[in-house]
Amino acid sequence: MTTGQVVQLDQLDVWLVELLAAEPRIGVLECSRRLGVARGTVQARLDKLVDRGVVAGFGPDISPAAIGFAVTSFVTLEISQRQGHDPVTAHLAEIPEVLEAHTITGSSDVLCRIVARSNADLQRVIDQIVAHPGITRASTIIALAEQIPYRVLPLIRSAVAESRDRPAVDGRS
Repeated sequence: MTTGQVVQLDQLDVWLVELLAAEPRIGVLECSRRLGVARGTVQARLDKLVDRGVVAGFGPDISPAAIGFAVTSFVTLEISQRQGHDPVTAHLAEIPEVLEAHTITGSSDVLCRIVARSNADLQRVIDQIVAHPGITRASTIIALAEQIPYRVLPLIRSAVAESRDRPAVDGRS
């Protein structure tokens, strides 16, 4: 998918994504049966959603807590502007407990979501993160409880509803 390109979804796309989210191991044939459309239609829609970057993966969602990483933390990093983001990003990518990292605006430069086995283990992970010479400061926030897990289905539903409610650019509905 090219940067800035907005993918228009319709209700069938929403139903397909909802079905795959609810039952990730379901096959295309069963999707077509449940959605009441041809197998080829489901396959074409799914291929299009993947090609355009809407569906980014089919892997299992793993719970870090279930495998012993019960502490989730968010860390903001200030980095040396002289070295840039790339060396820091490469360093972070080598640390398994760093689940994701984003460059950000504001007083910090990078926001990371990290996990650890305990608070003491969190200190070890943070020490490993800040060991890079390009990182000048770190600030850590420990998550107490997940109130809303990562989700996109409400966003997809909303995007389709908005597109139905929005008048066409050329004046046609």
